[in-house]
Amino acid sequence: MILTGMLLHNKNLNFKNGAMSIKYILLCCAFLSVKGSSNGQQAITNFGNLQLHNGAAMTGFNDLVNTSSAVLVNNGSLTVRGSITNDEASMSVGAGTLILSSTSAQSINGSQPFKTNHFVNDNAVGITLNNNLSISGVHTFTNGFINSSATPNYLIYEAGASHTGSADSRHVTGWVKKYGNTNFTFPVGDAVYLRDVTLTNLSASSEFNCHYYTPTQNLYNLTSPVVRVKANEYWQLDKVSGGTAQVTLNWDHSKVPMDNVLLTDILVARYDGSNWTDAGGSPLATGLVTTTGSVISTATSSFDAFTIGYKTFPVPLQLISFTAERTTGVSNLQWITDNEQHVSHFDVQRSYDGINFNNIGTVPARNSGVEEHYRFEDNSPLRGFAWYRIRSIDIDGKFSYTRVAVVSESALSGSSFVVMNPVKTSLTIFNKTGTDGVFDYNLFTSAGQLVMKGSVSMSNNGGIVVPLLSPITSGLYILELRNESTLFRQKVIVAK
Repeated sequence: MILTGMLLHNKNLNFKNGAMSIKYILLCCAFLSVKGSSNGQQAITNFGNLQLHNGAAMTGFNDLVNTSSAVLVNNGSLTVRGSITNDEASMSVGAGTLILSSTSAQSINGSQPFKTNHFVNDNAVGITLNNNLSISGVHTFTNGFINSSATPNYLIYEAGASHTGSADSRHVTGWVKKYGNTNFTFPVGDAVYLRDVTLTNLSASSEFNCHYYTPTQNLYNLTSPVVRVKANEYWQLDKVSGGTAQVTLNWDHSKVPMDNVLLTDILVARYDGSNWTDAGGSPLATGLVTTTGSVISTATSSFDAFTIGYKTFPVPLQLISFTAERTTGVSNLQWITDNEQHVSHFDVQRSYDGINFNNIGTVPARNSGVEEHYRFEDNSPLRGFAWYRIRSIDIDGKFSYTRVAVVSESALSGSSFVVMNPVKTSLTIFNKTGTDGVFDYNLFTSAGQLVMKGSVSMSNNGGIVVPLLSPITSGLYILELRNESTLFRQKVIVAK
């Protein structure tokens, strides 16, 4: 345990690891190291009055136990590298910051909520709440996930509390509780993607609980005008007390696929215990169904499960795969569909910069309702690379896109994969393995943290473009591609 620049008052500070007891101490020091005489992994137990004053900093390298007879007041900076157990009733919030930082899993335990003003979670392995953790100031997400245990133990944001820094790699995968009447975004997700939900325009001081789930339950229990709901995610948003509020739901097609519907047909759907019902869309959704967007409910006093709903059926076409390959001056494009209904045609689109696409051909849809294979040949000469995608057009004008595939006129050397490097907004990968296949990909930071994953289908000598998720910043990453017979890793430099 290290005490740094602090004023510490304690009538009975007991270090269990060496059975070392200090009866009433007053320390004012720039740097002090205190150790027990035996096992350094034992907990540090507070039986008395432990106070960190303004400007003080204390780091505990083991577990911290705050007993029922103790008093802990943090007005400075308390860093704990083990787990915390709190049994002190009516614990003071203090004015300081609690920092949980470790390379091993940490947890919050005990019979009483642990209270802090500011909070920083910096643990890539993760933090588990076996007890409530209450925040009154600012919560800074630095690294890793916060997860509730099997029973609902909450990360609590008191009235006026806020958070910053949430992302796909750092958010809450369990229950979040919020008090107060200010607008609030719940930083929830599934440990792969941040999928937050926002409350606005609260009419009264309220108490809400929130948890993100996949997939959506009771898909076919619907009340008009809702004819379909998004099948792969929903938010459980429960009101314990309070008045009315508006709910904002969002979608990100690159994370959780969005259905192909018109913006005017998107609404917020609420499950009333029996059916998914219309919770409104004020006045209508914004964004693009092929990328990102959001929809806001009307003011409601009823809260339960929420997801994105539709007033019309999504385009039923299922695009199974799309590949492109350049051979002898010809780009051979192939795509496979299933369940075609009311599809008008397919537009073949090409780009020479990976951003701006133009139509180069049209292929009529067959609408057989069974798996269909389509082909298109582009005989245009290339200088460098060409990017391709297919746009499916429904008879009522709705449309959707395939993934982007890329080809090169020149033969690229390699016996596995060729990855264009450095990258800005997307990964461009060429398959030189000698076989067609579906490959799983993972993108890690240089420290080994997974920031992106998925799968791609590539033909031999074909290429694919994988957009980078928006939270990914400039730096060095490791790209991994694999299937049953292939394992490939390469350093990738992201330069935005």
